[in-house]
Amino acid sequence: MRAASVADIAAVQEIYAHHVRTGLGTFEEEPPSLDEMLRRFAELRSRHAPWLVAAIGREIVGYAYAGPFRSRSAYRYTCENAVYVAPRYLRQGVGLTLMQRIIADARAQGQREMLAVIGDSDNAGSIGLHTRLGFRHVGTFRNVGFKFGRWVDVVLMQLSLT
Repeated sequence: MRAASVADIAAVQEIYAHHVRTGLGTFEEEPPSLDEMLRRFAELRSRHAPWLVAAIGREIVGYAYAGPFRSRSAYRYTCENAVYVAPRYLRQGVGLTLMQRIIADARAQGQREMLAVIGDSDNAGSIGLHTRLGFRHVGTFRNVGFKFGRWVDVVLMQLSLT
């Protein structure tokens, strides 16, 4: 595991595109282009937000980051995490390892709270991962997204970093 670089973003975009096309963990319906992913990466890195990749050999198998929860200044000590793993590496500890380091990095940067905004109340993998890491369920927005022909919930989880 290491800090992500611009050279990693094509692989990151492929991983994310898979999840956009096949899952409810994100409410994007069209995968962002490589240029858009590069823009997102540059924006988070300009804020010194932690962004990591997991690699096996030369293959990027997952990534995670902790970016601002909202842009208003009062939220500056609260971050929101994202973690995505390549399909063939799911449930092998990649997401857990990435998130343990993202949590440590966010804590070291002075963040006080980390939020997980999880698409789909049936997303047992992400909910289970966050629960294992100490996040607690703080709410559910019911039927706020519409993807793949059905209404989808958003689960809110929170971890104190202090």
